[in-house]
Amino acid sequence: MLKPLGDRVILQASEEEEQTVGGIVLASNAQEKPTTGKVISVGAGRVLDNGDSVAPSVKEGDTVMFDKYAGTQVTYDGADYLVLHEKDIVAIVE
Repeated sequence: MLKPLGDRVILQASEEEEQTVGGIVLASNAQEKPTTGKVISVGAGRVLDNGDSVAPSVKEGDTVMFDKYAGTQVTYDGADYLVLHEKDIVAIVE
């Protein structure tokens, strides 16, 4: 499995089928990018200038909302993931 470094987080973005009011299903390239996902793996945390470490605010299994164009998409073992910095996560969905 992938193990993120520093303050990075690996997410599996939620794939939701977007449908219009008229019932037309939009092609995936015409849909908005997903902004929610499930945390798959979390790095050790951010290191401050003085050497202290700040633990991440999220944990594996959390469902989170993130900035629309944040992160880098990667494919590993046939699955698509999003790797982003913890600062790009805006909320934990409860």
